[in-house]
Amino acid sequence: MDLTEAMEKRHSVRAYTDRPVEADIREALALCVQTYNRQGDLHMQLVYDEPEAFGGRMARYGKFSGVKNYVALIGKKSDTLQERIGYYGESLALTAQTLGLNTCWVALTYKKIKTAFTAEKGEKLCCVLAFGYGRDEGRPHPSKSVADVSSADNPPDWFIAGVKAALLAPTAMNQQKFRFALDGNRVTAEKGTGFYTGIDLGIAKRHFELGAGAGNIDTEYVRKYGRE
Repeated sequence: MDLTEAMEKRHSVRAYTDRPVEADIREALALCVQTYNRQGDLHMQLVYDEPEAFGGRMARYGKFSGVKNYVALIGKKSDTLQERIGYYGESLALTAQTLGLNTCWVALTYKKIKTAFTAEKGEKLCCVLAFGYGRDEGRPHPSKSVADVSSADNPPDWFIAGVKAALLAPTAMNQQKFRFALDGNRVTAEKGTGFYTGIDLGIAKRHFELGAGAGNIDTEYVRKYGRE
């Protein structure tokens, strides 16, 4: 399974089994985190076998159960932080899917366990990505149409494919508050108003890139914010 297939198969999962994540998969995830942290100038951290963050009332309210593993999505405070967290965090979520794991983006319904990760001065924990072996594979979310979230005159197939891929992206409260526009081969993407729409836009950009094929696009549309 590649990232494009993972994008189509991945759905948010909130209930997990007790099956531990195997050593080879942990090693693969660690390598991905290292790579994406470097590319995105982030400080994402893997947390294993830590049940307290999802052991309280807030997690039960969010219908989470069995969550013991998550990624602390951390970076230096800046105007681009949310988008970078979304873009590279979703890259990690899709990679986890290719490794047979399930995931769920979580912004509010967890408890911050400060001993489980390290946030340096000037850094911020934006949210977490729960992962593990789900009790099921989740289910697709209701979706807007291509016309609802894009604008283009006589759009080529690659643009439509990109927007359809973006509509598969997880967003806070399933808002899908993003919009893609096409001028020649240049794609622009904008977020709407609301909570976590910066993260949502970063996730949607990653999906669009995978769906459209980067070779079709003026890649200025999505900046690789950090160091390659």
